[in-house]
Amino acid sequence: MALNNPVRVQAQLGQHTLTFETGRLAKQSSGSVLVTCGDNMVLVTVVSGGHRAEAPFFPLVVDYIEKQYAGGKIPGGFLKREGRLSDHEILTSRLIDRPIRPLFPDGFKGDTQIIATVMSHDGQLGTETLAMAGASAALLLSPSPFSGPVAGVRVGRVGGKFIANPTRDEQSNADINIVMACSRDAIVMVEGECDEVSEADLLDAFDFGFASVQPVLEAQLKLASIAGKPKLAFTPSLPDAGMVALVHSLSEAGLRDALFIKDKQERYAAVGAIRKSVGETVAAQFPGMDSAFRNVFEELQAAIMRTRIIVERTRIDARRLDQIRPIETEAGVLPRVHGSALFTRGETQAMVTVTLGTDRDSKMNDGLYGKFDEKFMLHYNFPPFSTGEVKPLRGVGRREVGHGFLAQRSLEKVLPTFEQFPYVIRVVSEILESNGSSSMASVCGGSLAMMDAGVPLRAPVAGIAMGLIMDEKGQFAILSDILGDEDHLGDMDFKVCGTAKGITGLQMDIKISGLSRDVMASALSQARQGRLHILSCMEESLKVPRTELSEYAPRITTIQIATDRIRDVIGSGGKTIRTIQERTGCTVNIDDTGTVKIASTDRAAAQECVEIIRALTASPTVGEVYLGTVAKIMEFGAFVTIMPGVDGLCHISELSEERVERVEDIAREGDEIIVKCTGIESGGKIRLSRKEALGQVPTRATFSL
Repeated sequence: MALNNPVRVQAQLGQHTLTFETGRLAKQSSGSVLVTCGDNMVLVTVVSGGHRAEAPFFPLVVDYIEKQYAGGKIPGGFLKREGRLSDHEILTSRLIDRPIRPLFPDGFKGDTQIIATVMSHDGQLGTETLAMAGASAALLLSPSPFSGPVAGVRVGRVGGKFIANPTRDEQSNADINIVMACSRDAIVMVEGECDEVSEADLLDAFDFGFASVQPVLEAQLKLASIAGKPKLAFTPSLPDAGMVALVHSLSEAGLRDALFIKDKQERYAAVGAIRKSVGETVAAQFPGMDSAFRNVFEELQAAIMRTRIIVERTRIDARRLDQIRPIETEAGVLPRVHGSALFTRGETQAMVTVTLGTDRDSKMNDGLYGKFDEKFMLHYNFPPFSTGEVKPLRGVGRREVGHGFLAQRSLEKVLPTFEQFPYVIRVVSEILESNGSSSMASVCGGSLAMMDAGVPLRAPVAGIAMGLIMDEKGQFAILSDILGDEDHLGDMDFKVCGTAKGITGLQMDIKISGLSRDVMASALSQARQGRLHILSCMEESLKVPRTELSEYAPRITTIQIATDRIRDVIGSGGKTIRTIQERTGCTVNIDDTGTVKIASTDRAAAQECVEIIRALTASPTVGEVYLGTVAKIMEFGAFVTIMPGVDGLCHISELSEERVERVEDIAREGDEIIVKCTGIESGGKIRLSRKEALGQVPTRATFSL
């Protein structure tokens, strides 16, 4: 007998049917939705509290969790249970958070937690967009003052055809692979990667994704109309009119000058002095209004800055709207690393390093899609000194994971295949200064550092952050290479990376209700011009990848052996390969196809290792002369070892040109003698001759470990 009465609605998203269900699971939450698509199921819950006016910010927390049981797997490791969120889970949590956060009313500070749990997974279809739609639907059902809906869709292009929510196999063949979040009126977020595609193709992908997601939005509204709870009434408190007038009269003139001081630290100091002075006066006349004062002061800053940019077309640092800050680049900065570059753009600076490794340095990922090795990694670090702040170091935050992944996916598109360049590559970006778009500095520095390391990139990659300021009348200004303040006060943060040919990565967050295709096209066109300028600046340091690796980087030599000889190199229990590595100091990897990769910083050691392996796996050849070792004496001749595990018979008649009465007269066990291979019988028996080898130099010597 049914114990509940769930509500279900369906929507079509491309070739997939999505089902939203509520009323059966997690009923004590403020809102819960089970989103199903085929065998994929994601439970999204929302728990929300009342408004807390004293909170310093909106306390929204979003967590996306992939349970290993969803794919019929037991977690690895000692504990055998899920631990901290993986990078993929963190990145997906950010995908959910970014489009929904702006849809709460300004000033709302109610505790809100969203948890998306993947409970069933088919190993093919991504569940990120299911979680995005589920979060919006759960918020619509809850009492939270959420002005959605929004929904997510992954757009892929395979063979010139757009696909909504492509499978993992389809994504591997796509030249466009982006995730979008859309409202009924506009695109609100985009993130993804492309294979050097044009701006026009990207706009077509945006249009396709926006149209595809509309049925999902309608389904959420239908679900909320049936099962939604009454919304929490929230009216932002208005500041005291007298206090507002006082703040404006005391601050406005000074802020008009202070906000447009070019140097970031000087500007912050000047604004801070005004804030402190005015704050003391306000506190004396309007006690207990510190929080309201801070809001009014910041709103005044934003109004002054936005008006000056739109009306006067003047930016904080007096640049033109499309002007890029001065750029300085330097390659080969650090002597002992395998590759390095210093990229400085205005008051943003990144030191980027590259380390080359072998197969053994791959990062092993074990998730719902199965196990796979990651051979390219980019790690982004944002220490507090980069902004002149004092903060405790507490590990990598979500922002650092997100910025690093954006840079990684943008550079990954121009890498050689592992067969062409058999190295694991780790790029690390250390942000030394930050005033706008340090992630894009990481892309530019990462490209230069890999070229300095000798990585044969298909083309150099640069990145640029674009901004937008738009007023109520529809007037707007598109800003190239935005500062931190322009990002904070603007209506769009649009990061675009690519080569001279086309786009390889992008990330866009829109804070207003919508943008027309023309505005987005203008932003992309202006971004392209900026990207080409940055690429030209980068060329001044390094135009093409270096042809030689660093002397401190491992050299990888690849040889091929027969698959039936792999066991000869590995040995019993791995004894032989360990001995080879200990003797030469090289790292040796062998795959199932017989491909042997030998890594070493010492060329002589690598060559010795190659010779050892070739000796271990060589086959006897008729006509070759060997320096062999007598293994056994018989009346009719001697068995001679000419290579590991390979013996041949030198008949007594072949020991000398003279008649030999006893084999021991010529050779004894353990003696080294020169022999020639004179024949190999069909059964594999090898005939050797000492007399035919007399006076000749051996072409191969017996090898033993």
